[in-house]
Amino acid sequence: MDFVKDFLVKDSVDFSENEIEAIMLDIGKRARIASVVLAHAYSEQKDQALRNAATALLKEMSKILDANSRDVSLAKKNGLRESMIDRLLLTDSRIRDMSAGLNVVARLSDPVGLIIKKWTRPNGLYFECRRVPLGVIGVIYESRPNVTADAGALCLKAGNAVILRCGSESYNSAKAITAAMHYGLISAGLPKDAIQLVPTNDRTAVSKLITMPQYVDVIVPRGGRSLIERVHNESRVPLFAHLNGLCHVYLDSGADPEKAIAITLNAKMRRTSVCNAAEVLLIDRSVASKLLPPVAEALTMAGCILRGDKNARSIVGDNMEIASDSDWDTEYLDAIMSVSLVDGVSGAIAHINSHGSHHTDSIVTENKIVAEKFLLEVDSAIVLHNASTQFADGGEFGFGAEIGISTGRIHARGPISAEHLTSFKYLVRGSGQIRH
Repeated sequence: MDFVKDFLVKDSVDFSENEIEAIMLDIGKRARIASVVLAHAYSEQKDQALRNAATALLKEMSKILDANSRDVSLAKKNGLRESMIDRLLLTDSRIRDMSAGLNVVARLSDPVGLIIKKWTRPNGLYFECRRVPLGVIGVIYESRPNVTADAGALCLKAGNAVILRCGSESYNSAKAITAAMHYGLISAGLPKDAIQLVPTNDRTAVSKLITMPQYVDVIVPRGGRSLIERVHNESRVPLFAHLNGLCHVYLDSGADPEKAIAITLNAKMRRTSVCNAAEVLLIDRSVASKLLPPVAEALTMAGCILRGDKNARSIVGDNMEIASDSDWDTEYLDAIMSVSLVDGVSGAIAHINSHGSHHTDSIVTENKIVAEKFLLEVDSAIVLHNASTQFADGGEFGFGAEIGISTGRIHARGPISAEHLTSFKYLVRGSGQIRH
């Protein structure tokens, strides 16, 4: 299969469906072989690979920026909206952050081999529950090239091979970043196949990736609802679902006005194109006439378009557009925010649990009892008190990076760290015991 060996230099649009199937099977086989090596690699070897990759990102920054420039130019030509281009864009600062993230992951404790629990039974059998890698992880993502480094780093740390399938918008950037990751692997004596980038944007590759349980153990889809639903419906491999953000900020009657303004403004406007950006503002109607005007003014001055229900508009007036029913279920990823008045914390909880995506939601209040009710009853992976939703990030959790934010309930929830990319096995040691 010469075309497989040459796939990194061949134009992906030239691949036939049969070629894509052969390529994906070959990638899967090589990933499975690499995963066996990684599962038994020494911690220092994995960490050295990460440190070397971090150095390579900085050394090859100009090449990565050139590749990203091609992606951004094509995205603009194709009419990609500005908020999505912000997701795609790499800068000197963002590449330095990417490099720093790899070094942080390298400094984390190795989860592989960790003894979770141990005990001895009355019959003398000794039990250990020990962390082991999952095996091969497939990551499907769209326009954020930094996911290439984050996913590669976390999978490597946890002793897993990874197959990366980026969106068409970020392919050149992802390929350049993958080259830096390969340098790290090879220089540390680890197989290059531990981190592989799918060389085509054809959807057939996704269909094949999610239906290869003989080679892939877990799929992590990061993208919009249509991608997640498609993977859910078609996958024969278990999923860690990273659904859309649709985050909320609730301003309680006990909110400090200055905190309310600062937190809401940061949650919405720090970066509007990220999944932890707040999309909906809820305010206790008993204090809305006092809290909403200054918060709305701060958002408007920052360039945010507000869409409110009739009660919110009665306070703000024409500076707020009329919200439609669909606005409460929309992840804008843009400088737009929906605003609704609710009946206290119970009303806020009901709204969030009805319309939210179970991602991240925040309450602003000085009332600890109310805050505790919100923290316990909002059914989301991450719930914050007096803090911006934009802290919903693996780096901010101290994980170094994240492979995604799982909004499901099985195995992993919230920022998926290296530890979440492991399973466990039981080691049982006896001295000749037989069962009667």
